Amino acid sequence: MMTAIKQVTVLMVCSLVVCARGEFFTSTDKISQLFEEENFLLGTFSLYIDAEEEIVKGMKRDLLLLQLGTYLDPVDPEEIKDPVAAFKLLMRLRDEWLKIEKNTQNSLDKHNVYQILLEYAQIPQVEDLKGAALGLISLQELYKLYPHNITKETSLNANEAYVVGLFAYTEHKFQHAFLWFMYSLERLTEYSTITKEELLRYISDSAYHFGSIPVAIYFGQQLSNLDPTNNDVKVLLNQYRLLRFQRTSNPDIFTLNTKSSKYERLCRGEVDERTSRRQRALSCRYSTGGGNPRLMYAPVKEEVEWDEPLIIRYHDIISDTEIEILKNISRPLLSRSKTKGGVTKIRTSQSVILDEGHPVVARVNQRIADITGLSMESAERLHVQNYGIGGKYEPHYDEWNDETGRIATFLIYMSDVEKGGATAFTKVGIALKPKQGSAVFWYNLHKNGNVDLKTEHAGCPVLWGNKWVANKWIHKFGQEFRRPCSLSYWE
Repeated sequence: MMTAIKQVTVLMVCSLVVCARGEFFTSTDKISQLFEEENFLLGTFSLYIDAEEEIVKGMKRDLLLLQLGTYLDPVDPEEIKDPVAAFKLLMRLRDEWLKIEKNTQNSLDKHNVYQILLEYAQIPQVEDLKGAALGLISLQELYKLYPHNITKETSLNANEAYVVGLFAYTEHKFQHAFLWFMYSLERLTEYSTITKEELLRYISDSAYHFGSIPVAIYFGQQLSNLDPTNNDVKVLLNQYRLLRFQRTSNPDIFTLNTKSSKYERLCRGEVDERTSRRQRALSCRYSTGGGNPRLMYAPVKEEVEWDEPLIIRYHDIISDTEIEILKNISRPLLSRSKTKGGVTKIRTSQSVILDEGHPVVARVNQRIADITGLSMESAERLHVQNYGIGGKYEPHYDEWNDETGRIATFLIYMSDVEKGGATAFTKVGIALKPKQGSAVFWYNLHKNGNVDLKTEHAGCPVLWGNKWVANKWIHKFGQEFRRPCSLSYWE
């Protein structure tokens, strides 16, 4: 109806105001006819106003519903540390954008100024929703969490859970898809846009693809009971029943796999090689960086986290003010982090390489040089990273086959992380928890130039928090007299 009013009104206005052409002043009779035209013009304008008012009423109604949604289900900016709350916000903004876009497209405004303005707004895209959903699933996989566990602090409604399940399904993660569809089914209400039939179909299909045929049959039968006339469902059920007798295995789709790599167990805190005997070799002290004049009157707190390879944590080496400055200059420049293979799933964060000319960056670089005793002339520029939903960096080496010459790594923690986000040294068997203001330092190369294979490390997925770090990769060039080479195979 609204479209019809819009079309009629525009056509009438066009025919009268734009399309009508004529000369009146040369004919008194034609001038007298303008009385009727005036009434027609005003009547048409009235219709135009009525049409606009109907559109505005619709917009106000949708706005009220959107505002009601934010009121009933608010998201505090502080809660964005919770990955589920972050996903909810992304999805809500996406839904709001689609509704606003639909409304503004109905406007009779020729130029549609608001629509043009919205084109410049930063709106989450489908890829953002997909990345956030897969981030949640990644957290579930590593930390062995069910939907009820990961949504303990922030719950999802049926529609939101369905979207997570759908992305899991498209990525062939059928067990997680099944669990999210089940979670969605439990929360189904009369206000949900997803239907019970759709959920049962996906639940049954996910169980089938996972290999749990009896479960697929059970939920397929429930779907058939809702609509006994659906022949497609009957055909599927017959196929499932035939497969049931052919399959020898029947994996439990309700129970997550407990098998884990050492990296995963380190991230979960199940492994820690720092036994009491081993800890006797570790120590804490005040360090002057080998007698550096700048540290003589202000030594740094040094804690040996591991002795072979030597992994040292320095406490309170950067102030909260400096951290905020680094964050502020980084935020507008952040972009997706890459590896040698480009953008990959093994590294989910955004990063930026900072300008060395900034006074705070220069001060931090000088401090790193003072603490380590190494030259910064050939070092890479300070590399700031912020991790996203389930943000991680899977096991890797900072130096491999002497490709970059990264002799050492200085990793600064710019935030605390409530859960997850540890730096796990997978070959050693320790995981270092981020502590704001501290930094961890280690050598990637032996003195003989070979890669120290024990320095493989990873950034564990952030389960709760907002993880910021800054990396300084120090190169071997210029360190000849600061860390002399050795011909020994063992050094």
